[in-house]
Amino acid sequence: MKEHKRAQKTSQGARVSRRAVLTGAAASLLGWMPAASGQDRGAAVKPGPPASEVGTRSSFEQPKRAPGGFVSRTPLQDLHGTITPADLHFERHHSGVPTIDPRTYRLLVHGLVERPTVFTLGDLKRFSAVSRICFLECSGNLGRQGGEKTRPQELCGLTSQSEWTGVMLSTLFREVGVRPEAKWFLAEGQDAAVMTRSIPLEKAFDDAMIAYAQNGEPLRPEQGYPVRLLLPGFEGNSNVKWLRRLDLAAQPFMTREETSKYTDPLADGTARQFSFVMDARSVITSPSYPQKLEPGWTEIRGIAWSGRGTIQRVEVSTDGGKTWSRAVLQGPVLPKAHTRFGLMWKWDGAPAVIMSRAVDQTGYVQPDWQALQAVRGRRTRYHQNPITGWKIGADGQVLFAVERVS
Repeated sequence: MKEHKRAQKTSQGARVSRRAVLTGAAASLLGWMPAASGQDRGAAVKPGPPASEVGTRSSFEQPKRAPGGFVSRTPLQDLHGTITPADLHFERHHSGVPTIDPRTYRLLVHGLVERPTVFTLGDLKRFSAVSRICFLECSGNLGRQGGEKTRPQELCGLTSQSEWTGVMLSTLFREVGVRPEAKWFLAEGQDAAVMTRSIPLEKAFDDAMIAYAQNGEPLRPEQGYPVRLLLPGFEGNSNVKWLRRLDLAAQPFMTREETSKYTDPLADGTARQFSFVMDARSVITSPSYPQKLEPGWTEIRGIAWSGRGTIQRVEVSTDGGKTWSRAVLQGPVLPKAHTRFGLMWKWDGAPAVIMSRAVDQTGYVQPDWQALQAVRGRRTRYHQNPITGWKIGADGQVLFAVERVS
């Protein structure tokens, strides 16, 4: 009689316990699974390979950079979290990757200093080590050559994030004794292009580093092995790789890379020079091309970053910018670092356009393409950080909304 009443209550819509649901699901699963035997236990039949010296990815996971000339873009759409695996960190160099023997490596610090000094790699490693997580981004990080078939990787895959380890540049400068009249320093690389950039001295005493490790291991050759300059929040090319010389002076050096290159022509006919800081930006990495959606709930995911500090908020639009909703930021939200964001969205099967925009701690709001062009003009090649989006057709196919940045 009690069992009959319990069954009657259930049939009338009473809540079913979690245990009952799980028990029923388990029973269904066991009924579906084949009977266990010595030949088929749902596990590997033979032992796998033994422990190895160097780990590898699963054969089912093969993320790759997209190389082209002296550029290789990070597959943002394939990554999780905020740390980029070292072998997928974007590449950008001007004359190939040099091979430098760490045993003969030397870093000269001279100019307006009391004690010009040559440091070996061993010398640098004897100073107190520091580690920090921050992004790097090429100042030319906007691509849409694929039209509607552009992926996040082509769109803005020239940004990556790592944990960098090294010595604070301020420590070295205190060691050599910077003279009061010094206001700038020249960073020079050891590559065939002899990459050189002038950097304000105040950056050295803020958060600049001399990095020799990335994500727990020595720098990869394409990331500047054995030593690079790291300037959190500054445009990528100023973070000189294969660093061999620091020259302190009273004025900028006006090198090729900061006169004929890396200046920003503006709409009023002038040019913006020494525009080091990367402005706030965001990109949706999923859903994105070439994904295909099914109606129902999905999470809109992406990353946001700012060279001026922390991301304050990210807003997402699912109606082409008519209305905006605040996304959830995944912690920890670090300064000058990629921050993950997400927003749950129930797609009803109708065509839609999804977009994101970032706001950083200074109140700066990521602009749309028209606003950016009005200030910068159409000749600007650098520091392009417009709002971008993806359009979703009635069939669920996701394409890049290229018309919004053309």
